[in-house]
Amino acid sequence: MAREYRTVRQITGPLMLVEGVEGVTYGELTNIKSTDGDIRRGRVLEVSGDKALVQVFEGTSGLAPQDVKIKFLGKGLEIGVSQDMLGRVFDGFGHPIDDGPPIIPEKYLNVNGNPMNPYGRDYPNEFIQTGIATIDLLNTLVRGQKLPLFSGSGLPHSRLAAQIARQATVLKTGEKFAVVFAAMGITFEESEFFIADFRRTGAIERSVLFVNLADGPPIERLSLPRTALTTAEFLAFEKNMHVLVILTDMTNYCEALREISAARREVPGRRGYPGYLYTDLSTIYERAGRIKGKTGSITQIPVLTMPEDDKTHPIPDLTGYITEGQIIIHRGLHAQGIYPPVDVLPSLSRLKDKGIGEGKTREDHADVMNQLYSAYARGKEARELAVVLGESALTEEDVLYVKFSDAFENRFVRQGEDENRTIEESLRIGWELLGMLPKGELKRVRDVFVEKYYPKP
Repeated sequence: MAREYRTVRQITGPLMLVEGVEGVTYGELTNIKSTDGDIRRGRVLEVSGDKALVQVFEGTSGLAPQDVKIKFLGKGLEIGVSQDMLGRVFDGFGHPIDDGPPIIPEKYLNVNGNPMNPYGRDYPNEFIQTGIATIDLLNTLVRGQKLPLFSGSGLPHSRLAAQIARQATVLKTGEKFAVVFAAMGITFEESEFFIADFRRTGAIERSVLFVNLADGPPIERLSLPRTALTTAEFLAFEKNMHVLVILTDMTNYCEALREISAARREVPGRRGYPGYLYTDLSTIYERAGRIKGKTGSITQIPVLTMPEDDKTHPIPDLTGYITEGQIIIHRGLHAQGIYPPVDVLPSLSRLKDKGIGEGKTREDHADVMNQLYSAYARGKEARELAVVLGESALTEEDVLYVKFSDAFENRFVRQGEDENRTIEESLRIGWELLGMLPKGELKRVRDVFVEKYYPKP
């Protein structure tokens, strides 16, 4: 039953304090009507006694407490979902913004989703081919995993995210992913890039895009990832699709959370972010996974730009605790003109061992991965030594490994923006690079694989 009040006592930023309320619950939706007939939407953030704190989605500009009527609708924020959402573009509340017809919902779902029973979870163990060699071979993405991209301002994470979105596939079945692409606080130029890229490549036919521009209300940034994940859960667990969810940029989401927290006058935590930042992020990241008995799955790639490229900043720091690894985008490689500038040494996929090997990728995958890591790390150390002591201080082996590391960056890490490498092609390039080293140096590869795959002179 909707209840209407004219007891707004205070308006601060996007928040509104209402007194004398009864039966109001946390998360309940509201309609706020001003004297000129303008209706805005809101959501209950906090209830204490007969007082309710309401978050206004469109902002409170032009509103005065004495001129406002507020109606509590008795339900939480919901989105109407349908398989017809594929190929469409929506705002953070699930309203179409692509000039297409309205969606006829198959059902309405609460954007906060339903908790996933830990016992009902299935372990991620299927290889996802992204077409990016540095991810597929060295930091493998597994179906049901959450693997973030850690980037910095001005780096090409948007291009990389778009490339993964259009290339992702389950290797053995050949099934394409449905992609749910959620963009928060991005510029109009970035929005046009994503939409145009998806349309140019045809990827939009299997994608649902949610877009919130930088000049949009911060409240919308908070609802957008939950709206997107609710859509993903519908496609995955009711339509049996493999869904890849890309969330960009989680830093903009956290900034919006900090802004709302400051308006609520909450005690700030690290760098002004609310103390519940970890809990809030976990309610987003933990919605990835697989469920026993269900064909579909949700795999997440959150993208976040590290302020000042600082990995210890609260956003990447807490994200690292919740997710299963990270892909690091490196400014130095970008400066050398290498795309994608993935720094493989600090990058990590904690579930990679579950998705590789015979029957999943290829029998020699793990050995090649370990040997490439080892050789590249040694080459980087030798190059740094040469900077300090001069090249004359290097042994012949050191010089060989420096050449290997240079070739690794130019032939393996570097690839075209439209180049979709299969895992077989990535392994072939890996073996060609290992062919630069004597067989005796391949201490991390079993002899049977050296005999089978080592390049013949």
